[in-house]
Amino acid sequence: MKFLHERLPNGLDVIAEVTDTALSTSIGFFVKTGARDETDAEWGVSHFLEHMVFKGTSDLSADEINRRFDWMGASANAFTSEEDTAYHAAVLPEQQIEATALLARMMRPALREEDFDTEKLVILEEIRMYDDQPPFGADDRCRATFFGHHPLARSVLGTVESIERMPVETMRDYHRRRYSPGNIVLCATGAVDFEALVESARQWCGDWEPLAIPPRRAPLDLRASRGPTLELLTRPTSTLEYAVRMSPGPAGNDDDRFAAKLLAAILGDTSGSRLYWAMVDTGRAEQASCHHQDFLDAGMFATQLSCDPEDAEELLGMIDEVYRGAAEKGLDRREFEQNRNKLAGRWVLLGERPRRRLFDVGPEWAHSGDYRSVADDLRTIENLSLEDVHRVLARWPLHGTGSTVLAGPLPLDPSLETASEAQ
Repeated sequence: MKFLHERLPNGLDVIAEVTDTALSTSIGFFVKTGARDETDAEWGVSHFLEHMVFKGTSDLSADEINRRFDWMGASANAFTSEEDTAYHAAVLPEQQIEATALLARMMRPALREEDFDTEKLVILEEIRMYDDQPPFGADDRCRATFFGHHPLARSVLGTVESIERMPVETMRDYHRRRYSPGNIVLCATGAVDFEALVESARQWCGDWEPLAIPPRRAPLDLRASRGPTLELLTRPTSTLEYAVRMSPGPAGNDDDRFAAKLLAAILGDTSGSRLYWAMVDTGRAEQASCHHQDFLDAGMFATQLSCDPEDAEELLGMIDEVYRGAAEKGLDRREFEQNRNKLAGRWVLLGERPRRRLFDVGPEWAHSGDYRSVADDLRTIENLSLEDVHRVLARWPLHGTGSTVLAGPLPLDPSLETASEAQ
C-alpha cells in the first residue's frame, strides 16, 4: 500500500491509499460536518441535506443519478454522523473517473424547494419510525443527558419540531458554508489511478468557492461531570427492556484510544467477553455489550443491554459488578492476550477490503490530517500492554459512572433511580 496526497488551490484535500493487488476502487467525499456543527435552528439539517444530495443537481435528476450508478455497477450510499457526512461508491477500477465525476457533481445539489418539501415528509417519518423501534430513542436520550450542553448531545436526525420549522433557505446557507472545499476530503482506496483522481478533482471541484473553516472543538471535561444518572422511557409496546449507558472514555486524539477499544472488547465484546459469558451465554440477557467510541474532543464507553423487563434492575447491577471486578482485581493476562489477538485479527481482515479502508482513511484524515496504514494500526495494537489497559481502567472507571436510560414496558420506578444514585 502507498499513500498519496495533493491539495487543490481552493483547499480541497485529495488523498488515496493505493493497493496494487486490489480489484476494486472505493471513492468517497468526506465532509467535515455533522450533528455537532448545527445550531438550534439547523438541528437535523446535516442528515436532511444528505438526503437532498441524492435529489439531483441543476442538470441531473434523481433518477439520472440512480441510473448512472446502476450502469456503473456501483455500490453507492451515504451516511451522516455526529462529526461527518460522507458520500461513497465502490466500483471496478475502469469506472473510477465516471464515479468520481458523478459524486463530485452531487456535492453541488440543486436544493429545489419542491424536493425539500417532499423529502421533509420522509425525514419526519424516519424520526417517528426511529422512536417506534428498539431501543426506542434510549440512545439519543442518553447522549443528550451524557453530553449536556456540548454539541455532541444533538441527535443526528433532529426532532420533529426542528425539521418541521426548517425552511429551505437554512439548508442552502448551511450547504454553502459547510460544503466548502477546505472542509471536504476526497478519498479513494484500492485500485486507484491517483493522477486521474486529482485531474477529476480539478475538473469538477476546482471552481468551488473557498470559505473560512469554522472551529469544531468545544470545551468538555466528562470526568468532572456529576454522579451517575438514570432515566426511564416507558414504551408499553416493547416486549424487552433496553438499556443504554454512556461513560467517559478517551477522545480521538488521546494516546489511550486503542487501549480503550481493547478494554471494551475484553469486557463487552459481542462474543467471548466478560459480559457475554456472565449474561448472554447464560441466557439471562438477549444482549449485553460494551464498545468505545471516540470523537474530536471527547470519548465514551457505551454499554447496551436488552433483557426481560423484570430482570433489568438486577442485570444492570451485574454489569456494574463486572466493571467493578475488573477495576479492583485487574484483568487476566490470558484474556488480555486473547482479545488483543481478536482485535488485531479483525483490524487486518477489515483492512484488506478497499471499501472498508475508505471509512478508516477518509475520516482519520478529516479529523486529524494524519494517515495511518493497516500496518500502523496493527503495530499499535500488538504493542499494547496489560498495563496500558489497566491505566485506562484507572483513568476512566466504568462502574458507578455515566448516564443510563432504560426504554421498555417498565413503568417509572423511583427505586431504580434511587439505586442508581446510591452506586
